[in-house]
Amino acid sequence: MATLASTGALAQTATLSARESDPKVMGWMVGFPPPKNKIITQPDSVYFSFPKLRWSVCHMREFLPTEQISRGLGAPSSMEYLPPSEFADERQAIDALEFMPIDGDTDMTWEGSLYANYTDGMLILHKGRVVYERYFGCLDEAGKHASMSMTKSLTGLLAQILVAEGQLDENAVVMDIIPEINGSAFANATVRQVMDMTTGLRYSEDYSDPNADIWVYSAAANPLPKPEDYTGPNGYWEYLQQVQPEGKHGEAFHYKTVNSDMLGWIISRVSGKAVTELASERLWRPMGAEQDAYMNVDGLGVPFAGGGLSAGLRDLGRLGLLMLNEGVIDGKRLFPASVVQRIRAGGDPDKFGTNYPALTGGSYTSMWWIYPGKDEVFAARGVHGQTVYVDPSAQMVLVRFASFPRPENPLIDPTSLPAFQAVADYLKAKR
Repeated sequence: MATLASTGALAQTATLSARESDPKVMGWMVGFPPPKNKIITQPDSVYFSFPKLRWSVCHMREFLPTEQISRGLGAPSSMEYLPPSEFADERQAIDALEFMPIDGDTDMTWEGSLYANYTDGMLILHKGRVVYERYFGCLDEAGKHASMSMTKSLTGLLAQILVAEGQLDENAVVMDIIPEINGSAFANATVRQVMDMTTGLRYSEDYSDPNADIWVYSAAANPLPKPEDYTGPNGYWEYLQQVQPEGKHGEAFHYKTVNSDMLGWIISRVSGKAVTELASERLWRPMGAEQDAYMNVDGLGVPFAGGGLSAGLRDLGRLGLLMLNEGVIDGKRLFPASVVQRIRAGGDPDKFGTNYPALTGGSYTSMWWIYPGKDEVFAARGVHGQTVYVDPSAQMVLVRFASFPRPENPLIDPTSLPAFQAVADYLKAKR
């Protein structure tokens, strides 16, 4: 949580381009030892400020304690690629695609958009085959990258699986599952309201406000030793017990990370497993992930269900395929098709609001973003440019890791969304 909170206050307006701020160019942590001005540490260095964050996003476990999401001991599931010559031609064709950014006046190429959005990794699958894969910055094919708030969608998916299988009642009141939450604003919310972030909570996630609740939450979740004079809550779950009401449950969508950690607590209580263990058991092992993933934990060992996941690019591609194929991967069904069907059905667009201009008319449900338009696109999203973007109409899954200097996806959407649409249109035309 300390990581998530620090992004807003410490990220600076970009003065270096993607190429200039590449960690290899900057020389971070190179040498034995590295030069003093090239060392990135925690807590005596601002490790998530730009341009340092471009290295840090691939090294989270070196700053914070983590818990493994095990892939088990079996062989990874197969991931089919285009033949090498065809793959090279496809990359060249996709890189050359042109589109007009939202409210722009000059066309941009697909490859140009990758640098404009400080991309660290890009994977595109079409009809189950990898048609495009590139790595930049700190990332390579063996690396893992911070997923930020895409973690929420993992948590939401696990919850929706439990709902579909009858282990979790989405209409239950939270207090009936977690009695310890009595006295908190969450107490009389329903599980579904938590899953859709339509709870009425007093909680500010404005990173630029030094008095925002996010900073109190960050202090509670910080796994480092608390100062001697610290008197606040200790850990995610203790903080959740003191959240106060604001507004009415069910009235409107309000994007607040505390909902995800509340949902993490709920699914852990009903399943008897930590989010990391449940993710391993239900997803990473059976889908044949090629790498373990991991999640940041608070000082009590509770996984950060709202933003702590780090994983490999291809494994999030596998997760995207699971969503595209409604629970099936490599010929195996991992969960009921109704899980994805419920997510794709979306939430109530009237409750969504206009805080995300490029997504106006969309909705949010089970911690997945449902895009407006006839193509029924849905996605996991995280600050600094992370996404798993699923377009059923194009039979396309797109995964991007990035380290955009500012934690504001509305700054990236005007370039990203038309770029993604350009690739989808290109792939549709190839049928």
